[in-house]
Amino acid sequence: MSVYDFKVTTNRGKEISLADYKGKVLLIVNTASKCGFTPQYEGLEKLYKTYKDKGLVILGFPCNQFAGQDPGTDGEIEQFCRLNYGVSFPMFKKGDVRGETAQPLFKYLTGEKGFKGFDMDHPNAEVLLNFLKKNFPEFLEGDDIKWNFTKFLIDREGKVIARFEPTKTPEALAAEIEKLL
Repeated sequence: MSVYDFKVTTNRGKEISLADYKGKVLLIVNTASKCGFTPQYEGLEKLYKTYKDKGLVILGFPCNQFAGQDPGTDGEIEQFCRLNYGVSFPMFKKGDVRGETAQPLFKYLTGEKGFKGFDMDHPNAEVLLNFLKKNFPEFLEGDDIKWNFTKFLIDREGKVIARFEPTKTPEALAAEIEKLL
Protein backbone atom coordinates (compact mmCIF):
# COMPACT_ATOMS: atom_id res chain seq x y z
CA MET A 1 0.00 0.00 0.00
CA SER A 2 1.09 3.59 -0.64
CA VAL A 3 -0.40 7.07 -0.64
CA TYR A 4 -1.32 6.40 -4.26
CA ASP A 5 -4.13 4.13 -3.07
CA PHE A 6 -6.07 7.08 -1.63
CA LYS A 7 -8.60 9.46 -3.12
CA VAL A 8 -9.02 12.95 -1.70
CA THR A 9 -11.29 15.87 -2.43
CA THR A 10 -9.94 19.24 -3.53
CA ASN A 11 -11.15 22.41 -1.84
CA ARG A 12 -13.30 22.93 -4.94
CA GLY A 13 -15.11 19.60 -4.43
CA LYS A 14 -13.36 17.48 -7.08
CA GLU A 15 -12.33 13.97 -6.06
CA ILE A 16 -8.85 13.03 -7.24
CA SER A 17 -6.53 10.11 -6.76
CA LEU A 18 -3.17 10.71 -5.14
CA ALA A 19 -1.88 8.40 -7.90
CA ASP A 20 -2.08 11.56 -10.03
CA TYR A 21 1.11 12.61 -8.19
CA LYS A 22 3.11 9.46 -9.02
CA GLY A 23 6.76 10.31 -9.55
CA LYS A 24 6.56 13.47 -7.42
CA VAL A 25 7.93 14.08 -3.94
CA LEU A 26 5.01 15.05 -1.71
CA LEU A 27 4.80 16.99 1.52
CA ILE A 28 1.35 16.40 3.03
CA VAL A 29 0.43 18.90 5.74
CA ASN A 30 -2.61 19.38 7.97
CA THR A 31 -3.13 23.13 8.15
CA ALA A 32 -5.10 25.78 10.04
CA SER A 33 -5.68 29.49 9.49
CA LYS A 34 -5.91 30.71 13.09
CA CYS A 35 -3.07 28.85 14.79
CA GLY A 36 0.22 29.95 16.29
CA PHE A 37 1.87 27.85 13.57
CA THR A 38 -0.14 29.44 10.72
CA PRO A 39 2.89 31.52 9.60
CA GLN A 40 4.35 28.18 8.44
CA TYR A 41 2.25 28.72 5.31
CA GLU A 42 4.94 31.21 4.27
CA GLY A 43 7.71 28.63 4.64
CA LEU A 44 5.67 25.97 2.89
CA GLU A 45 5.04 28.29 -0.06
CA LYS A 46 8.76 29.12 -0.22
CA LEU A 47 9.63 25.41 -0.31
CA TYR A 48 7.03 24.85 -3.01
CA LYS A 49 8.33 27.66 -5.20
CA THR A 50 11.93 26.58 -4.70
CA TYR A 51 11.45 22.89 -5.51
CA LYS A 52 8.26 22.48 -7.57
CA ASP A 53 10.16 22.47 -10.86
CA LYS A 54 12.30 19.62 -9.49
CA GLY A 55 9.25 17.55 -8.56
CA LEU A 56 7.99 18.67 -5.13
CA VAL A 57 4.27 19.10 -4.53
CA ILE A 58 2.90 20.32 -1.21
CA LEU A 59 -0.64 19.24 -0.37
CA GLY A 60 -2.49 21.25 2.29
CA PHE A 61 -5.35 19.68 4.24
CA PRO A 62 -7.19 22.18 6.49
CA CYS A 63 -8.51 20.82 9.77
CA ASN A 64 -10.66 22.35 12.50
CA GLN A 65 -10.07 19.62 15.13
CA PHE A 66 -7.48 21.53 17.15
CA ALA A 67 -9.23 24.15 19.30
CA GLY A 68 -11.38 25.26 16.35
CA GLN A 69 -8.49 26.98 14.58
CA ASP A 70 -9.83 26.64 11.03
CA PRO A 71 -13.56 27.43 11.25
CA GLY A 72 -13.99 28.89 7.75
CA THR A 73 -15.39 27.31 4.62
CA ASP A 74 -13.06 25.80 2.03
CA GLY A 75 -13.41 28.97 -0.05
CA GLU A 76 -12.66 31.25 2.91
CA ILE A 77 -9.60 29.18 3.82
CA GLU A 78 -8.31 29.30 0.25
CA GLN A 79 -8.80 33.07 0.09
CA PHE A 80 -7.06 33.57 3.46
CA CYS A 81 -4.07 31.46 2.38
CA ARG A 82 -3.68 33.20 -0.98
CA LEU A 83 -4.12 36.75 0.35
CA ASN A 84 -1.98 36.42 3.47
CA TYR A 85 0.70 33.94 2.41
CA GLY A 86 0.54 33.73 -1.39
CA VAL A 87 -0.22 30.02 -1.20
CA SER A 88 -0.21 28.47 -4.66
CA PHE A 89 0.21 24.79 -3.75
CA PRO A 90 -2.88 22.53 -3.86
CA MET A 91 -5.34 22.81 -0.99
CA PHE A 92 -7.93 20.19 -0.16
CA LYS A 93 -11.33 19.96 1.49
CA LYS A 94 -11.31 20.62 5.21
CA GLY A 95 -11.64 17.44 7.22
CA ASP A 96 -10.55 15.53 10.30
CA VAL A 97 -7.02 14.20 10.60
CA ARG A 98 -7.12 12.39 13.96
CA GLY A 99 -9.33 9.92 15.77
CA GLU A 100 -12.19 7.79 14.52
CA THR A 101 -13.38 10.46 12.06
CA ALA A 102 -9.94 11.01 10.49
CA GLN A 103 -9.71 10.90 6.74
CA PRO A 104 -8.38 7.48 5.62
CA LEU A 105 -5.23 9.12 4.21
CA PHE A 106 -4.28 10.47 7.64
CA LYS A 107 -5.01 7.16 9.36
CA TYR A 108 -2.58 5.60 6.88
CA LEU A 109 0.08 8.31 7.31
CA THR A 110 0.08 8.11 11.12
CA GLY A 111 0.15 4.31 10.91
CA GLU A 112 3.26 4.51 8.73
CA LYS A 113 5.09 7.14 10.80
CA GLY A 114 4.23 7.43 14.45
CA PHE A 115 4.74 10.30 16.86
CA LYS A 116 8.36 10.58 18.04
CA GLY A 117 8.02 13.77 20.08
CA PHE A 118 8.25 17.48 19.49
CA ASP A 119 11.45 19.31 18.54
CA MET A 120 11.99 20.93 21.92
CA ASP A 121 14.46 23.43 20.40
CA HIS A 122 11.52 25.19 18.72
CA PRO A 123 10.52 28.34 20.64
CA ASN A 124 6.86 27.20 20.91
CA ALA A 125 7.48 23.53 21.72
CA GLU A 126 7.22 23.80 25.49
CA VAL A 127 4.15 26.05 25.24
CA LEU A 128 2.46 23.54 22.90
CA LEU A 129 3.35 20.56 25.07
CA ASN A 130 2.08 22.24 28.25
CA PHE A 131 -1.09 23.41 26.46
CA LEU A 132 -1.81 19.87 25.30
CA LYS A 133 -1.10 18.36 28.73
CA LYS A 134 -3.50 20.82 30.35
CA ASN A 135 -6.30 21.02 27.75
CA PHE A 136 -6.09 17.94 25.52
CA PRO A 137 -4.04 15.27 27.32
CA GLU A 138 -5.66 12.57 25.17
CA PHE A 139 -3.97 14.14 22.11
CA LEU A 140 -0.59 13.09 23.50
CA GLU A 141 -1.52 9.41 23.50
CA GLY A 142 -0.75 7.15 20.55
CA ASP A 143 0.44 8.11 17.08
CA ASP A 144 -2.44 10.34 15.95
CA ILE A 145 -1.63 13.86 14.82
CA LYS A 146 -1.04 16.09 17.83
CA TRP A 147 -1.63 19.56 16.32
CA ASN A 148 -1.84 21.66 13.17
CA PHE A 149 1.05 21.68 10.70
CA THR A 150 2.17 18.09 11.11
CA LYS A 151 4.02 17.25 7.91
CA PHE A 152 4.57 13.93 6.11
CA LEU A 153 7.30 13.54 3.47
CA ILE A 154 6.52 11.06 0.70
CA ASP A 155 9.05 9.78 -1.86
CA ARG A 156 8.52 9.43 -5.62
CA GLU A 157 7.21 5.87 -5.14
CA GLY A 158 4.50 6.92 -2.68
CA LYS A 159 6.30 5.67 0.44
CA VAL A 160 6.04 7.67 3.68
CA ILE A 161 9.65 8.63 4.47
CA ALA A 162 9.34 10.95 7.45
CA ARG A 163 6.95 12.72 9.80
CA PHE A 164 7.66 16.20 11.11
CA GLU A 165 5.73 17.73 13.97
CA PRO A 166 4.57 21.39 13.97
CA THR A 167 7.72 22.25 15.92
CA LYS A 168 9.80 21.50 12.80
CA THR A 169 9.65 24.50 10.48
CA PRO A 170 9.23 24.06 6.74
CA GLU A 171 12.62 25.71 6.18
CA ALA A 172 14.24 22.94 8.26
CA LEU A 173 12.94 20.32 5.81
CA ALA A 174 14.88 21.52 2.76
CA ALA A 175 17.77 19.05 3.13
CA GLU A 176 15.38 16.09 3.58
CA ILE A 177 13.41 17.16 0.50
CA GLU A 178 16.56 17.65 -1.59
CA LYS A 179 17.64 14.05 -0.84
CA LEU A 180 14.43 12.78 -2.48
CA LEU A 181 14.49 15.10 -5.50
